Amino acid sequence: MTAREALAEAERRFAAAGLETPRVDAEWLVAHRLGTTRSGLAARLDDEIDGLEPLLARRERREPLAYVLGEWGFRRLTLKTDARALVPRPETETLVERALALASEFERPRILDVGVGSGAIALALKDERPDAQVTGVDVSPDALALARENAERLGLEVELRQGEGAAVAAEGWDVVVANPPYVESLEDIQRELRWEPDVALLGRGEHARLARAANARFVAFEVGDGQAGDVAATLVRLGCADVAITADLTGRDRVVEGRLP
Repeated sequence: MTAREALAEAERRFAAAGLETPRVDAEWLVAHRLGTTRSGLAARLDDEIDGLEPLLARRERREPLAYVLGEWGFRRLTLKTDARALVPRPETETLVERALALASEFERPRILDVGVGSGAIALALKDERPDAQVTGVDVSPDALALARENAERLGLEVELRQGEGAAVAAEGWDVVVANPPYVESLEDIQRELRWEPDVALLGRGEHARLARAANARFVAFEVGDGQAGDVAATLVRLGCADVAITADLTGRDRVVEGRLP
């Protein structure tokens, strides 16, 4: 089978499976199997391709594309991705941008990433602010193992600790960032999310709990759709100054930040 034929077949199957972007997903997987990029695929359409079927079957079952590929881009980094941690998402890049802006007030800022997962946030911060002392904490030993693998692959030195986020946040930092669990039920979410670890998805009230516990100059949190106003109001009630909401690239309110009293 040529890559052109494989692309058409993959797109047909993905559309039948109900994927939102069947053509794009097909291009990613065919390019991956050929060892090229999506942009380089056009020059390889007449190449023979094999070994694609297991990847197609996994994506048909709605396993996240990032898990099927085994890696995913986040800001300037390419991270190893698997079911030990959430898939790094474009909207979370907004949290990194705001954390870097807040950290700009400090020399050698001490930054804590609560719920480090794959290491995406912590490693992006270290990559773009090399003088920062970045620590990531997570309750999941599996997620921490993945974060360590990514740190080693990228040659970035961050401290990774297993523990409860609020307790570590109380130790004293310049900036505390977090993308805490904010999904209340798996019933209404897209099927792909059901492949991702529940401990990183399901929860409520974590933003307030972290804000109360944090001993830091600044906090910055990623929030779910429709949650920014409530989280911002919580920070105001806790006495935070300079409370602000930042939208992601899709225009959705995504990051809430504040200066702790």
